[in-house]
Amino acid sequence: MASNPQRHEFQAETKNLMDIVAKSLYSHSEVFVRELISNASDALEKRRYAELKGDVAEGPSEIRITTDKEKRTIIFEDTGIGMNRDDLVRFLGTIAKSGSKDFIEKNKENAEAVIGQFGVGFYSAFMVADSVVVTTRKVGSAPDAGLQWSWSGDNSYEIGETDGLPTGTRIEIRLKVGDSASYAEEARIKEVINKYSYFVSAPILVNGERVNNLNAIWTMQAREVNKEMHENFFSSF
Repeated sequence: MASNPQRHEFQAETKNLMDIVAKSLYSHSEVFVRELISNASDALEKRRYAELKGDVAEGPSEIRITTDKEKRTIIFEDTGIGMNRDDLVRFLGTIAKSGSKDFIEKNKENAEAVIGQFGVGFYSAFMVADSVVVTTRKVGSAPDAGLQWSWSGDNSYEIGETDGLPTGTRIEIRLKVGDSASYAEEARIKEVINKYSYFVSAPILVNGERVNNLNAIWTMQAREVNKEMHENFFSSF
């Protein structure tokens, strides 16, 4: 449990944007898996860069996903750079930019344009979630400098302090009943990873099993490669 939680309201424009994003991405809900994996991969790259500069000690590099059908949850964990309090507010509390509302309203039917223009990947999880809890500790911070960010479906979020965390970030999503609950099934998550994230360079483990491998696409059998895998392989470089 987090101590000394502080409640923050999403910015008024951000709340409106979140509603539009949720509606525009509704038929593309599976992309939240891709987006959270992409965010985790970025965090790993930031840590690797810090290691190359000698700012931090080297550590493991992997993305772990855990599904629980009974609890209707899915958890994304990475061993990346992590976040401090300012990062949480900036990255998870604000998406509004000048002209962003007009852009998203004009692109209601173009989910990819919305994601690409405004980096709202994290918020794509809100389409399938009843609640989201993010725990994180930034690389180089004190062992007791962990933080917990939580959202329970309303227009606000809380940030509190917690200790005993490893460096990196953990995102636990309690899924809505209905179609969204399918993302608590291992087979469903593997299907989405194979479609969008198979060629992410960092190891992706689903319930302890590695499910991706950065093999050159021309070394695979043609029948094993679909259109999305072909596009994602070349976009990964």
